[in-house]
Amino acid sequence: MARHTLSVLVEDKPGVLTRVASLFARRAFNINSLAVGPTEVPGVSRMTVVVDAEGDLIEQVTKQLNKLVNVIKIVELVSESSVQRDHILIKVRADASTRLQVTQAADLFRASVVDVSPDALVIEATGHPEKLAALLNVLEPFGVRELVQSGTLAIGRGSRSMSDRALRTA
Repeated sequence: MARHTLSVLVEDKPGVLTRVASLFARRAFNINSLAVGPTEVPGVSRMTVVVDAEGDLIEQVTKQLNKLVNVIKIVELVSESSVQRDHILIKVRADASTRLQVTQAADLFRASVVDVSPDALVIEATGHPEKLAALLNVLEPFGVRELVQSGTLAIGRGSRSMSDRALRTA
């Protein structure tokens, strides 16, 4: 199965997220990642949905999403023509004897230490899922106490804007 990243512009109204997620559930799709937030246009939100599916199935779901009343536009963002990033916060055991090693490991991945306590560090990193997985592998021997990861955020490359085109035709 191939991984697909869908960018969905929707009206910012109650229940839209439920309707979109229900559509995926009815088709027995597992949503790998879901991120929702406001756009530069008041009253419009962007949902970034990452799913694993075959080409025909993703096309069917896209057509059904387009039928939902509050959906304005859907674009599949392929990795070659978009910027895609995940965000992670990792709480790692780090006492005085290991703190320097943990900090150096974070630096190698261009991650930042955002909180320090006597026995732990909180590290923040942004990047491709593979980069974040590699960071976790390096930090695992020190002891990962807690982990929080966002859904994928994605935007098309170049000067064109998805919302400009969609709202002019809506």
